[in-house]
Amino acid sequence: MFKKILIANRGEIACRVIATARKMGIATVAVYSEADKDARHVALADEAVLLGPAPSRESYLVADKIIAACKQTGAQALHPGYGFLSENEDFARRCEEEGIAFIGPKHYSIAAMGDKIASKKLANEAKVSTIPGHNEPILTPDEAVSIAQRIGYPVMIKASAGGGGKGLRVAFNDKECFEGFTSCRNEARNSFGDDRVFMEKFVEQPRHIEIQVLGDSQGNVVYLHERECSIQRRHQKVIEEAPSPFISEATRKAMGEQAVALAKAVRYQSAGTVEFVVGKDQDFYFLEMNTRLQVEHPVTECITGLDLVEQMIRVAAGEPLGFTQADIKRDGWAIECRINAEDPFRNFLPSTGRLVRYQPPEATMVQAEPSRFGVRVDTGVYEGGEIPMFYDSMIAKLIVHGKDRAEAIAKMREALNGFVIRGVSSNIPFQAALLAHPDFGTGNFNTGFIAQHYAGGFRAEDVPHDDPLFLVALAGFIRRKAREREAGISGQLPGHEVQIEHDYVAVVNLGAGQSERHALHISEFAGALGEALVKVGDRAYRIVSRSRLNDVRITGTVNGQPFTAQAERGTAKNPLAYRIQHGGRSMELTVLSPRAAELQALMPYKAPPDTSKLLLSPMPGLLVHLAAQVGQTVQAGERLAVIEAMKMENILSAVQDVTVAEILAKPGESLSVDQPILRFA
Repeated sequence: MFKKILIANRGEIACRVIATARKMGIATVAVYSEADKDARHVALADEAVLLGPAPSRESYLVADKIIAACKQTGAQALHPGYGFLSENEDFARRCEEEGIAFIGPKHYSIAAMGDKIASKKLANEAKVSTIPGHNEPILTPDEAVSIAQRIGYPVMIKASAGGGGKGLRVAFNDKECFEGFTSCRNEARNSFGDDRVFMEKFVEQPRHIEIQVLGDSQGNVVYLHERECSIQRRHQKVIEEAPSPFISEATRKAMGEQAVALAKAVRYQSAGTVEFVVGKDQDFYFLEMNTRLQVEHPVTECITGLDLVEQMIRVAAGEPLGFTQADIKRDGWAIECRINAEDPFRNFLPSTGRLVRYQPPEATMVQAEPSRFGVRVDTGVYEGGEIPMFYDSMIAKLIVHGKDRAEAIAKMREALNGFVIRGVSSNIPFQAALLAHPDFGTGNFNTGFIAQHYAGGFRAEDVPHDDPLFLVALAGFIRRKAREREAGISGQLPGHEVQIEHDYVAVVNLGAGQSERHALHISEFAGALGEALVKVGDRAYRIVSRSRLNDVRITGTVNGQPFTAQAERGTAKNPLAYRIQHGGRSMELTVLSPRAAELQALMPYKAPPDTSKLLLSPMPGLLVHLAAQVGQTVQAGERLAVIEAMKMENILSAVQDVTVAEILAKPGESLSVDQPILRFA
């Protein structure tokens, strides 16, 4: 067995590999860029080597520097994680030539399966059903349009070396095909150094289901059941679960056997994933094979009890698999939510900056350990750390394991309630809304679920809540508790002590100067026991909570049922307001005495400044292209600028016909949120 391995990656996956290596008694070496010098994976590893500047093309993608780090530290093996160089055939070969064990498949397997065009040809030869398409590189946008017309819309345009949703577009007409082809090539060239693009028929209403496979150097290959990955946004997975609520045992077995046959055809060693698109009648078609560890591997670990990273290390060391297909059982139900630094209420724009608060829910399952039926958090961040603009937006992966799907969903919803993130925006409200959607609960969804139900974007009113008045009652409970503390402060002037009221008015901020009001009556308050009866109109809530006033995460019971919520005092515009969060719903409200509420109603509303004549940067990022000049008239829908953030191109288009009056930012400039780019006449 290896004595020391190097992890050629960053973030949560580097921390994940370190956890298994530590369990196995293997020393670890981290590599890092200048932007990651204070990163969690650097602190966890036994040694760390600086690779270079922040951009990945100057650090994590430079094979020579990583090979040199292995030699410098005496690392016998290298785990590539996912992304970066994990599916780079030349890098895997270099490691082998340098005598460094590559903890992943052999270079010839990566070559056969990593190239999507070659893999489809091989799948056809192996008699695996594939989707109709054009499997040769497409050279021009006009050629792409011609091929799309022949295949028939809609079509999927995919970069041959793509992955993680990058270099991928769906086109429903000639215009979308022309523009999508260009964007795919650019993203593929920038992210993977390979701008080859191909095309296939887009199967409407599909399920995205993948099979986890594991092979050793003795030719043994098994499948570890499936993962349901159909909840996607812009072809990036949002929620994954195992098993799938859709496929039958017969389909599961057939897909698994095809995946094994394909893996054996390329002499596959290590962990890998064979992805299928599954139709409504459970007909399935090969999409691609990911020759690496997947982001969503924890859900497979939960239902099988296997540590996939450990298996990868053992296979790379030459050990045979310690089990057969018959030994692999499936137990319970696991769900993973990807917690990303993005603002779902601003079209999921990236959000970078410092994690002012980071308090994940309590983990009862541990990485690299066989503990099950609980909560697990895989992360590479910590409170006070930075979310840099140079890499992907993932903050953490939240994983739960339940006895069945209903229990797993309930556990995940409660875990999301207690996940505290401040300083950057996160997609937690969106995750909560998805989990609460009735179609998700019944398993009635496909890869178009998000596009179908949130076609106009995601809004605060899209977050359902069983009882929003509970948030009002909780704010009243906290306010009453604060008054109790204020009344107990010593040194108050006799006859003028703080009086503890029983009646309040909760003023809920609806935005744009609008509000709604609720009369509160709080009785039977027992401060020492943290208990009160709160009436909101004709609704009664008996709340019991021992959480302190300065705790962001509030736990307790309401009418005998346990709850976890988040509460904070003071907002940017109103230091007296409370912000209460529960079930993905966020409510800003002020709890006042009846007289104060009367006076507050007389306060005028100050409208925000008019920015309609400005193009503002919706995110921090790099301005890579300006498509308009001073004096130019741009029609609605035409491109104005392109901003690159977190390895993705973001196109800003005109929402109406405009004339450019002034250019306020130059290409190559790093932009902040809401920084003006153009002024219109």
